[in-house]
Amino acid sequence: MTTIALSRTAVGARPRAVSYLPPNWFAAVMGTGIIAIAAHGLPWQPPGISLLAIGFWLLACGVFAGVVVATVRHWVRDPDVARGHHAHRVVAHFYGAVPMAVMTVGTSTLLVGTPIIGRDVALGIDLACWVLGTLGGLVVAVVIPYRHLIAGRARVDEAFGGWLMPVVAPMVSASAAALLVTRLNGGWAAHLVLGIGCAMFVLTVVASVPIMAVLGLRLRAGDQVAAHMVPTWWIVLGPLGQSVTAACLLAHAAPHVVSEPAAGALHSFAIGYGLVVWAAATVWVVIAGRLTLRTVRSGMPFALTWWSFTFPVGTYVTGSSALALTPGGAVFEAAAVAGFAVLVLAWGVVAVRTLCGVVSGELCRVPGVSVR
Repeated sequence: MTTIALSRTAVGARPRAVSYLPPNWFAAVMGTGIIAIAAHGLPWQPPGISLLAIGFWLLACGVFAGVVVATVRHWVRDPDVARGHHAHRVVAHFYGAVPMAVMTVGTSTLLVGTPIIGRDVALGIDLACWVLGTLGGLVVAVVIPYRHLIAGRARVDEAFGGWLMPVVAPMVSASAAALLVTRLNGGWAAHLVLGIGCAMFVLTVVASVPIMAVLGLRLRAGDQVAAHMVPTWWIVLGPLGQSVTAACLLAHAAPHVVSEPAAGALHSFAIGYGLVVWAAATVWVVIAGRLTLRTVRSGMPFALTWWSFTFPVGTYVTGSSALALTPGGAVFEAAAVAGFAVLVLAWGVVAVRTLCGVVSGELCRVPGVSVR
């Protein structure tokens, strides 16, 4: 990405380390906020779960503010390094985390923060985050894959789970749109938001299928990614779990806006689509789990890619919870609760390792450069 390791602030001054803050950091916001969202939607609400959700919502807001400030500082201090992120064939795909982090904060504020800050304020924050995240997600979903996959003539042996990051953002927008619709009290605004949500759903499905096909080819060929990139295989759960969540939420929101026959058709689609894709997601959990365990045994160094263990798993939880409320079934309830326990455990491990990396400064250095 860059060969610049040090910078001088003045003639004769001591060199300072170049700052390094790629867009991967926004995945920490996603992985934290999804716990608040998943906790709110669990079909089984144990005592204290609402307090847990509030805690993770506040933490997500705090992490988001910190990452935004650090990112601005990074662009001001070392603009050459910062501009290099979007040209990097690996890092650039994680720009998809930026709009998803924005919408995660907005959705968690609407679902969890409403009793604390009030309905109007929470709705206003979520609406602003949804508009900003939807526009940003649309740009990222088009520009990044075109530049790096199509124009860049990406090869199968370069494929990794992060390729899906840009195209998942519109699906997050679809889920957020469905939640907004139920709070807009009908009218043209509700129709518009529902229509945009359905369009974003279709966009992600169309864009993610060929990418997942290429990922399948690489996996089938036995061509494994580097050890620190193995966690990105969990990102495949993103378009799967999030699309199940979006389909079910859109079906529940439809009766507030469209006619009964149209709402019924969307509900039937959500059940059929949700069952098939949820089954595929469950199979992928097993596959990704085996890949991860095998790599852990041989040594898997910590990197920001470990945040791939959080948000994608969270989408599996929200998808399972959504199915538990749509067709119903104890199996979906059990999957949601078990998945949530794994999600919280994974978040704890990754958060502690990330904090240690920040304190030591290791995660804030240009990769491959040692600063003396």
